[in-house]
Amino acid sequence: MKNLVKIEFSAEYFNVKDTLECGQIFRFIPYKDGFKVYSKDKCAYCYNMQKNAVIECDRQDEEYFYNFFDLDRDYSEIYEQAKVQGVDILKKAAEYGKGIRILNQDREETLFSFIVSQNNNIPRIKGIIEKLCLYLGDKKEFMCEEYFSFPKAQKMSERSQEFYKSIGLGYRAEYVRRLAENINNGFNLEDLDKLNTEDLKKALLKIHGVGGKVADCVTLFGFKRSDSFPVDTWIEKVYREDFNGALTDRRKITEYFNERFKEYAGYFQQYLFFYKRSGEKNI
Repeated sequence: MKNLVKIEFSAEYFNVKDTLECGQIFRFIPYKDGFKVYSKDKCAYCYNMQKNAVIECDRQDEEYFYNFFDLDRDYSEIYEQAKVQGVDILKKAAEYGKGIRILNQDREETLFSFIVSQNNNIPRIKGIIEKLCLYLGDKKEFMCEEYFSFPKAQKMSERSQEFYKSIGLGYRAEYVRRLAENINNGFNLEDLDKLNTEDLKKALLKIHGVGGKVADCVTLFGFKRSDSFPVDTWIEKVYREDFNGALTDRRKITEYFNERFKEYAGYFQQYLFFYKRSGEKNI
């Protein structure tokens, strides 16, 4: 496979499995000793080997996946900041999830994916997104195996709401169909990038079907605004059990963590979420 390149990176702050399984991405599958990861119309094979994380991808996608896995960022500084906050669970969570990196995902794909994720479980989310790609994406090949790209909004806008219901979207079918039509008619997510985080979230909340949690997830995972802190049931559990919080409004809980952790909020959220969901019971 002469067109493949390998990107090797220290594994100290890059655990491929933890990065993929901490709730920020849905398009990946186990493959050999690691995972195949899909983004837009691209695919990479990623795994940890000895003291390195390795990304194998097509030569023309090398820069894309270098940026996708955020390899320019120094996570040692984020990790050390988590440990000096004086919060016991955050210190434990950072140690447990030391290898987590926040991905630089395509904004359009991220928005559609997190709309699909509402009131849904991960196997169903992954299954629905896979069907979207299978039925509406373009056929591609990587490592002699075919896969399908995430569909373009123009192609998605051609399908009816009934189609989206038929692949399992339920009430979310209307949201996906309307968003695809709006993007096809000129709504450009890239235009929102000039907004500050607060105004960006407000703009996302104006999209039909987008609530607070989805807006926070897209702000963090699609726009890489690290001063964003999504709150779900696991984070609510962290807030009540480990921060002795009494607030019940998720919007106010988000504000509490944003004010407390500022530009590190998004990174700390991933540590805390991953630890509470996966790690605490294993310690």
